[in-house]
Amino acid sequence: MALSATVFKCNLQLADLERGHYQDYALTLARHPSETDERLMVRLLAFALYADERLAFGRGLSNEDEAALAQQDYSGELLWWIDVGLPDPKQLRKASRRAQQVVLLVYGGAAADVWWAQQRGELSGLDNLLVWRVSAEDSQAMTRLTQRNMQLQCTLQDGEVWLTDGEHSVTVRLSCLQGDPASRSLKA
Repeated sequence: MALSATVFKCNLQLADLERGHYQDYALTLARHPSETDERLMVRLLAFALYADERLAFGRGLSNEDEAALAQQDYSGELLWWIDVGLPDPKQLRKASRRAQQVVLLVYGGAAADVWWAQQRGELSGLDNLLVWRVSAEDSQAMTRLTQRNMQLQCTLQDGEVWLTDGEHSVTVRLSCLQGDPASRSLKA
């Protein structure tokens, strides 16, 4: 018998001072049986970074041809393909042909560093790929906030992300490995 996904609810109060985006989101995240709390929270972080009313969580681990998050415009054109982890570079190349912008949040400490060292050359030719690195300390600290029903406040300012549930607070400092770190909006 196959295990089913675990459903997590998150009320996210977002204040993105860099984009001037202030919104409350009622999110539902399904955690695949093989997904960790760390990956779940990195997906939530990705949502906070690129939050929009049309940004939606994908099926993730259960479908490798689908992004962790994606956003389409009203005509169905794929604007954003956002993934987390250490995906196959073929998947990123395919995504870069389909979406206006591809974003990847890599995490996992030493494993992420080794993966990037091996893939950097191949991925450098993708002009619409932005790669962020989340430190192992930050991604693991975010797991302290994981609950089935979360009430989180998130502030983005000066390249830092502050997350709190009222009891615990985490500061995430992203480092940009590829692309323009100042751009979290699509170019017109």
